[in-house]
Amino acid sequence: MGFMEKLKTFFFECMRVLKVTKKPDRLEFKTIVKVSGIGILIIGCIGFIIHVLDVVFF
Repeated sequence: MGFMEKLKTFFFECMRVLKVTKKPDRLEFKTIVKVSGIGILIIGCIGFIIHVLDVVFF
């Protein structure tokens, strides 16, 4: 399989994925933003707690 054939296959796979995807509606977007924000806050809190424990005990 040559370079041009691989490039052509990759292009068709990309087009297939773009046809399947859709733009999220307003409610779905808000839900994604909320879940992402909560995840960032949780990870930040865990990191802060670990840092405080490191400063206090070590």
